[in-house]
Amino acid sequence: MQESELMVRRIKEGTVLDHIDEGKGLQVLNALRIDGKDGSLITIALNVPSGKFKKKDIIKVENKFLKDDDTNMLSVIAPKATINIIKDYKLVEKRRVALPNEIDRIFRCSNPDCITNSTEHIESVMDVIDKEGRVLKCRYCSRVLDVNKLKYN
Repeated sequence: MQESELMVRRIKEGTVLDHIDEGKGLQVLNALRIDGKDGSLITIALNVPSGKFKKKDIIKVENKFLKDDDTNMLSVIAPKATINIIKDYKLVEKRRVALPNEIDRIFRCSNPDCITNSTEHIESVMDVIDKEGRVLKCRYCSRVLDVNKLKYN
């Protein structure tokens, strides 16, 4: 049997999200609201063999550059991810995601009685109480949140 190799086209301008935790690629796309409706090319590779980890997911998105809120969201979903910025087919910036001490406006509190879920229009603020375990706590109602069940604003 002959071994074959998958070749994925390079992108001219955009972002490559690498080292996404295995099986989290689709969740990352959903969280970042990347759906291809703007016509940009999106390449998704799931369960790719990796030297560092057993498997990883990779996402390439043309003409998309992540904002700070996007990076913070990515750090909760895929804390080992790297962000590669591509311009004119060349890597111009590479950075690892890092969980900040607080995350505001991105996630909704899961407590239906929290003031952030009321008609008051108060933006959510989540304090990161354990960066290694990715444990978040609502600043307003003190509910500890499960990062696998977060709802995005």
